Amino acid sequence: MKFGVFLSPQQPRSDDAVQRFREAVEQARLARGAGFDAVAAGHHYLSPPYQSLQSLPFLARLAAETEGMDLCLSVLLLALLNPVQTAEEVASLDIMSEGRVVFGIGLGYREVEYEAFGVSLRDRVPRMLEALDLIKRLWTEEVVNFEGRFFQVHNATCTVRPVQKPYPPIWIAANADPAVVRTARLGYPWFVNPHAALPTIERQWDRYKQTLAEANHPMPAARPIALELHVAPTHEEAVETARPFLAGKYNAYAEWGQDKVLPGEENFRVAFDELARDRFVLGTPEEVIEQLEERVRRLDSNYLLFRVGWPGMESAKIMRVIEIMGRDVLPHFHKRYGRG
Repeated sequence: MKFGVFLSPQQPRSDDAVQRFREAVEQARLARGAGFDAVAAGHHYLSPPYQSLQSLPFLARLAAETEGMDLCLSVLLLALLNPVQTAEEVASLDIMSEGRVVFGIGLGYREVEYEAFGVSLRDRVPRMLEALDLIKRLWTEEVVNFEGRFFQVHNATCTVRPVQKPYPPIWIAANADPAVVRTARLGYPWFVNPHAALPTIERQWDRYKQTLAEANHPMPAARPIALELHVAPTHEEAVETARPFLAGKYNAYAEWGQDKVLPGEENFRVAFDELARDRFVLGTPEEVIEQLEERVRRLDSNYLLFRVGWPGMESAKIMRVIEIMGRDVLPHFHKRYGRG
């Protein structure tokens, strides 16, 4: 069982970006001391109302503060990126961290990003899969010749290769049912999103397992899930502290259309209590343990990544959650399931 914490590079545009980054460094140090196994960072471009540091340099700097912890790219929007550049940059991070990178990838869904990169939304699936194929070959073959629909290289040799062999763990994020099925057919770990409600994810997890079996793939060793989480001495305090920041973040998701790419009738423009139900993990340490155990039981999760702070939240509140998790929650799971 592994536990990680998202250290958000995303903050309101009015905030001091340098100070916010310093706070993220402090949070990374605290997470290591608290017993977390990983730090993670997301990836977006052109994302008002927020400013956002880019995840590769962000995690490269945090590597120095997180000895022994995984560095989770959660997730790179691979369909937008050049696979040669991505292969060499991710390999560089794996070398700089001495083999601690998790290569999480996803499609993304925002038209403004695709337009800016000159990529058609309708090409995003084949483009991502072709890029992944080329990256893996660059990491494992001495000379690569590749003639794809989107990318071509001839007599190409990757400048650097990852420490992890044959390459870092690959996770694929997926929201819609067809994307979950595709991930299973390919045999990769499905990186479960924090946006859909638990009943939806449980239904998709059953379909994922069925498809793995149909494709004769073994169950991946890592079964990661991202969760929005806030813990406090009382349930009321956890909800009221998280509410304004979570509500603001999900309002931004609604503006970006995140809920429209989820399965079913998901709608983020609802009252907070309805939004939180079966979606967010909020409460006392005892309540948080119970909610996490439920996800372990229903989803077979064994790698949990928590977003414990959202744009605008004061660093002191984030650090308090990290401290409480390390003192009152993680030991329960370490005792029961062992360390990852």
